[in-house]
Amino acid sequence: MKHRTIFFLLSFCLLITGPGRGACEEWPPDVDNGILARIYSGHEHLHFSISWSGGVKIGDLVLDVDQEPGGGFVIRARVTDYGLFRLFYPVDDTFVTRVAGPLKLPQRYQVEQVEGHGGSRTRRLSVYDQERGVVVYRKNDQPEQRFSLSGPAYNEFSSFFLTRALSFAGPGEPLVPTFADGRRHPVRVALLAREEKKTRFGRLATLKVMPRMEFKGLYDKDGDTVFWLSDDRCRVPLEISSRILIGSLVAELVEYENPACPEWTDRARR
Repeated sequence: MKHRTIFFLLSFCLLITGPGRGACEEWPPDVDNGILARIYSGHEHLHFSISWSGGVKIGDLVLDVDQEPGGGFVIRARVTDYGLFRLFYPVDDTFVTRVAGPLKLPQRYQVEQVEGHGGSRTRRLSVYDQERGVVVYRKNDQPEQRFSLSGPAYNEFSSFFLTRALSFAGPGEPLVPTFADGRRHPVRVALLAREEKKTRFGRLATLKVMPRMEFKGLYDKDGDTVFWLSDDRCRVPLEISSRILIGSLVAELVEYENPACPEWTDRARR
């Protein structure tokens, strides 16, 4: 059976543009700079528990955002198996994205996947030249591939963090770009509802958001993905849910830390 993990739940993108790409495209995306600054405040830690239909825990996703000495930021993600799932398909995947600039565009994206009982190891490296519109990609020791971009582009992780900072102030569905499967994809992000939701941290006001994805990324996607953000100044991702071929996967936030959001750090420690 082809392996699927929670990673594809983070494969979100929003269309962006630059000069000469048509009046219907919007660049830069309309973001709340205060929220973006709090996300990229110097350190943010998120730990999600991943469960399959019926609430059976199968793994963990840990995300850390830290500032680098040179002024940029690094997003580190690790996906690991849990419990009986490791008997069927052990997983230990690491994703590292370096971002820079006012809108935190990716510069370098490294992937190392260690999966299966044989410990199969796959390495991927993508280097983004946002100014020249080029991505240089290499898998393991295979020859490099070069892809052209029609404008600035995010990768799967940096687009997820940017989505959190979208203002959702104007009409229609905002757009931002993501590079996946060898090309730049436009996907609209729909604000489905503002609703109260029961969470591990209590009943909270949330934004229910759905990216309209048309690409697979590193893992197959078989259904819509919906996630809930706290409707406040920190836009903390509380839950991510996606339909798969059999059942569904849910990532629930269980730990959070960010000095720029002390109210959330204190709430998570209770």
